[in-house]
Amino acid sequence: MKLKDKVAIVTGGGRDIGRAVSERLAAEGAAVVVNYCNGADSAADTVRSITAAGGRAIAQRADMTNPADVTALVDATKAAFGEQVDLLVNVTGGLVARKLLADMDADFFSHVMDLNVKSAFLATKAVVPLMKQGSAIVNFSSQAGRDGGGMGASAYATAKGAVMTFTRAMAKELGPSGIRVNAVCPGMISTSFHDNFTKAEVRRNVAGSTPLRREGQAKEVADLVTYLLSDEATFVTGACIDINGGSFFS
Repeated sequence: MKLKDKVAIVTGGGRDIGRAVSERLAAEGAAVVVNYCNGADSAADTVRSITAAGGRAIAQRADMTNPADVTALVDATKAAFGEQVDLLVNVTGGLVARKLLADMDADFFSHVMDLNVKSAFLATKAVVPLMKQGSAIVNFSSQAGRDGGGMGASAYATAKGAVMTFTRAMAKELGPSGIRVNAVCPGMISTSFHDNFTKAEVRRNVAGSTPLRREGQAKEVADLVTYLLSDEATFVTGACIDINGGSFFS
């Protein structure tokens, strides 16, 4: 029980990698607030899975780009589990659509930046006042933030690069208070993200060219997140850790 008696907020915690993270944190003893924006049924399923296994969790809707919603999420967390938050995992983000520069307008670019970067900023700003020494934050970047992403993913890649920079800046700013901040940078993970945005032949080619010859699994990302949040990583901060099966070395 690496996270026994901790309170965790997982933004975008109801599906895919977010769900795997929520379930793993709960299995390690944390009380988990499963945030969602549109997937109410999936978030409810995640909570049911956690409680059926003997864990503690609630689901709370919030658009993580909306300051009022973020405040409401924190208020719901305090009402359910008390005035302290120990762990924050900023999974919220997304590609939205593949668009080349010629097809992209300013509103689309701003939306992608808000979804991936502003969401992490707002959550961090709202939660940090409830954190004490020994707390930890994990942000979600991407391999796209390292290598520029695939065709049509320039806005997403730019946003994920910004998440890495934000992570490093917060590690410096919050370190003196004993709060660690790290990021994970997943490559090709088998989730609905790639079901929606990546062609099957591209996925096969990427998996085939990866040293481990496969896509990653959401559970494997959740394992890394759990390590970074735990006391096993107490001298790790400001790190942006790749998890891509060897498909890209930073």
